[in-house]
Amino acid sequence: MKQDFFQFPLQVIVKPFESFWDMKYENRGKLKVAFTLIVLTILAVILQKKYAGFLVNYNDPRTLNSLVDIATILFPFFLWCVANWSITTLMGGEGKFKEIVLATAYSLTPFIIVYLPMTFISRYMANEEVAFYYLLLSIASLWFVWLLFVGIMTVHQYTVLKTVTTIVLTIIVMGIIVFLGALVFSMLQQMYDFIYNVYREILFRT
Repeated sequence: MKQDFFQFPLQVIVKPFESFWDMKYENRGKLKVAFTLIVLTILAVILQKKYAGFLVNYNDPRTLNSLVDIATILFPFFLWCVANWSITTLMGGEGKFKEIVLATAYSLTPFIIVYLPMTFISRYMANEEVAFYYLLLSIASLWFVWLLFVGIMTVHQYTVLKTVTTIVLTIIVMGIIVFLGALVFSMLQQMYDFIYNVYREILFRT
């Protein structure tokens, strides 16, 4: 069990094809490990914003809000999973919603590996070393994208072209969901304001 908890996420980042195959068909991925990786990613981002060295940190500590940071990670994460599951269900994908969650969560591992140590190291960096800091953060982002691509391709048993198409459609669906959500929220807010104003009008006339 400990091997799956610590070793398997590291195996995913160096052997993604083999690891995601094991995740799908050998039941190697665990939801509690996935949620732990999400929590560690959130922690890494919060620490990076708060404690990264002044040469690379342009955040105003007075405006930082950990709840906002949590939401900006959790919301896109689950929005991606829901949108991808919706699209792949229509496109003959073999992946279950749980497998999409697992593949996406395990793909976050590079952020944890890079962000946490680089936050500490950045506090002692000279100006000439800042480029190295941004290079490693960029590598972590590209590494995540690569792992996510391989994960989605493996869990759904897609070809490369179909995986690219699916990812593009997933992003489009994410935008549609956000738009519809904002539209519904705006309508509900207008209904609330209308009912509240009617209530106040009745209250003042009685």
